[in-house]
Amino acid sequence: MSILINLATVFLILISLFLILVVLAQKAKSDGGMGAAMGGGMAEAAFGADTSNVLTKATINASIAFFVLSFLIYLGHVHQHKHAIAAGGALPTLPAALPPASPASSIPSSPAPAKAESTQAPASTPESSKK
Repeated sequence: MSILINLATVFLILISLFLILVVLAQKAKSDGGMGAAMGGGMAEAAFGADTSNVLTKATINASIAFFVLSFLIYLGHVHQHKHAIAAGGALPTLPAALPPASPASSIPSSPAPAKAESTQAPASTPESSKK
């Protein structure tokens, strides 16, 4: 089932990219704006004088496919979730969130500076007592 969901997700991404390109290629009603700037004239040259009908039909079909495929992916996830619960399998869970840190506790505390210790030998060595 997860293979079908992954495959449908790839198709959904492709359809969404196609839908974006088709919408940007259309001319605006005022014959200016983003439609002309993003290739509105190019689409008319490629598809002929009846470009608006072709692009409108492509937009409608792509948007219907987008919504149907989105709903099918949603139903697939719901089906997968219900069967995982019914089978008693463990669902993948997110790690538990850490409690929010207060601003004072977010600053790491450093230990108090230690007193500088001398590296000299102690005064009670036998050689120092002879002098």
